[in-house]
Amino acid sequence: MSTLQPLARISPAKQVAPVPANPQLTHKQKAAIIVRFLLNEGADVPLERLTEASQTALAQQMSAMRYINRETLASVLAEFASEIEAMGLTFPQGLAEALAALEGRISPQTAARLRKEAGVRQIGDPWERIRALDVEKLLPIIEEESTEVAAVLLSKLPVPKAADLLGKLPGPRARKITYAVSLTGKVTPEAVDRIGLSLAAQFETVPPRAFAEDPVDRLGAILNISASGTRDEVLSGLEEDDAEFSQKLRRAIFTFVHIPARVGPVDVPKIIREVEADVLLVALAHAKGADNAELDASAEYILNNISKRMAEGLREEITETGKIKPKDGEAAMNAVVAGIGALTASGDLTLVVEDDEEEGEGQ
Repeated sequence: MSTLQPLARISPAKQVAPVPANPQLTHKQKAAIIVRFLLNEGADVPLERLTEASQTALAQQMSAMRYINRETLASVLAEFASEIEAMGLTFPQGLAEALAALEGRISPQTAARLRKEAGVRQIGDPWERIRALDVEKLLPIIEEESTEVAAVLLSKLPVPKAADLLGKLPGPRARKITYAVSLTGKVTPEAVDRIGLSLAAQFETVPPRAFAEDPVDRLGAILNISASGTRDEVLSGLEEDDAEFSQKLRRAIFTFVHIPARVGPVDVPKIIREVEADVLLVALAHAKGADNAELDASAEYILNNISKRMAEGLREEITETGKIKPKDGEAAMNAVVAGIGALTASGDLTLVVEDDEEEGEGQ
């Protein structure tokens, strides 16, 4: 329920004219009356956002009061409603709330720097952010933290995620943590909150990434439309420097020769419509005349998966075109690859994943 809903019936702009404030009541007494009224009406009053001193003063004031008559209640509520009605705009309280309000509008680097300089953290329950993390991100934490902290972390996670996380731990470590969970019965809420803040801070202090895409994907996209000689030279060099990265990169690369293995037959007509006719002709003519079995197979795959009439027309034009300069042929094939990339990015085409093929063959 909104905090303002219970005040609707006494809003000065609607039903009750503003009543002069009772001069005998202090600001603390008025605040206690308003809070008591809102709580009685079932409103959600975020008192935890008040300072500890204000919460203490409110509790003490409420404990010192007994009852007030209807006239006094109406007077205080009308004054409060009048002030709410006159309020035009409110701003976040403190830098933490301001950064939360600006999230997604300012750069992550600026937000991280301001948070660090002011010594503030993201607002809200830290355990909500921790519970939203993937198991892979939680695993290093539960491996490195003390057994007691790991037990609290495991206890605060959803049961399926906790079970998955526990299953990835070595046997001795898992047994120690599960035993420690049995000892968490006397852990205080304050201790759990401090542990949550500490763990959440470890993720908040991770420096933001300058590039959203993975290095393999970025470099793969570049090599996709690079000259074949350049691509082969780069891959050979990477094979010597970092064999694992080179292997990942080879899987990420998609070139003209990969069309038969990665593009489904029903998607080939989409490529024909995406790429300009003269560019497609040059690409096919180069592939057919380059004395390269893989390029020829890709050209045939395209021709065999379009209408018979269109394929026959393209074959005639390929014969008439003759030999294509390698530079022009590679540029045309890269344009076809770029067209496939555009279709993939828009969701109109889904490339076949090699791992999926292997799994399908094994079934």
